Amino acid sequence: MGGSQRDPLPRFTTLSATEREHVRLYFKELGDALMPVLVPGAHIILAGTPMLQHLVQSGFAEAGFEVRGAIMRLYRGFRGGDRPKNAETEFPEVCVTPRGNYEPWMLFRKPISERTVADNLRKWGTGALRRIGVDQPLPDIIQSGKTPALEEAIFDHPTMKPQHLLRILVRALLPMGEGWILEPFAGSGSTIAACQAVGYDSMGIELDDEYFAALEGNIRTLAAMYPGLNGASLEQPVMPAVKHGSGAISAPSRQQPLFATPA
Repeated sequence: MGGSQRDPLPRFTTLSATEREHVRLYFKELGDALMPVLVPGAHIILAGTPMLQHLVQSGFAEAGFEVRGAIMRLYRGFRGGDRPKNAETEFPEVCVTPRGNYEPWMLFRKPISERTVADNLRKWGTGALRRIGVDQPLPDIIQSGKTPALEEAIFDHPTMKPQHLLRILVRALLPMGEGWILEPFAGSGSTIAACQAVGYDSMGIELDDEYFAALEGNIRTLAAMYPGLNGASLEQPVMPAVKHGSGAISAPSRQQPLFATPA
């Protein structure tokens, strides 16, 4: 570790000016495609990286969306914190960038059509975010560990996010608890699974044939995990202990079973 025994962070920090502009234009075009599909006041939430966050926000803003800040997912990351490449021993007390311990989930909102948010909620059911509970607003910082190995084992996807986090976020997107969630990059199906677990209607789009073929099974399995975890609590699920070396997994906690028992 320490920056010299693994790949540093080249893919974001070495982008040329032209490549950075392509990133901004991509999200501007995505915003253009989403604008006529979403109802007034609908929110978009998008995971990103601090190095490119400003480009994503600029693109969506140019497409007409309001930039509504971000929700920070706190977790122990391994990105950043590297010593200067090929000069690690010369500069042992130097890091080029801070070690990443958060992931920004950027928020955008299609402008409301009514005079007030309350009026927009009455007409469209959108314009705001759903609270965790009556006495607990949605926070802009959520403690979230690495995606559990039990979830990652379901399907090999490079950026699968944990169900604990996704269920909180998708639940927040429909302030009245009614409507549809659109996931234009379905991937492993984890977002759609989170919607099912919360009880929301959703639809997903996926271009990759391999990912698409696995969606139905992935969604069913992921949605069945952690019964009772429906995004209305920030508490993380109790995970089973793994016996290192043997590969055996102990039984899950009785208070938080991993899968629902089929009827």
